[in-house]
Amino acid sequence: MKLHLTAGQVADVTQATELLEGTDPDVVIADKGYDSQAVVAAIEAKGAEAVIPPRKNLKVQREIDHERYKDRNLVERFWAKMKQYRRVATRYEKTARNFLGFVHVASIMLLLQ
Repeated sequence: MKLHLTAGQVADVTQATELLEGTDPDVVIADKGYDSQAVVAAIEAKGAEAVIPPRKNLKVQREIDHERYKDRNLVERFWAKMKQYRRVATRYEKTARNFLGFVHVASIMLLLQ
């Protein structure tokens, strides 16, 4: 798992290439926020399959594996469990460094359960 903290107004798609650095995935599953030709090309350049639903306003709709996309539910459930930690849900920590540190601690706690 790789966590990357950004400001609230930063678009997801701008962080995709940084999240992919140093990985060798077989499949990349993401939501529509990551749908762009550049991201899909970067994923395919790594030899992986991009399972990212296309935005509705695209003229050429890309086909995806809907059964495989259901695995994205694991990420959604992870964040639902993370928000059980009050400091993560309300962001009590004032600095980004401290907040990300607590997110890492909470992630470890979840993985140990």
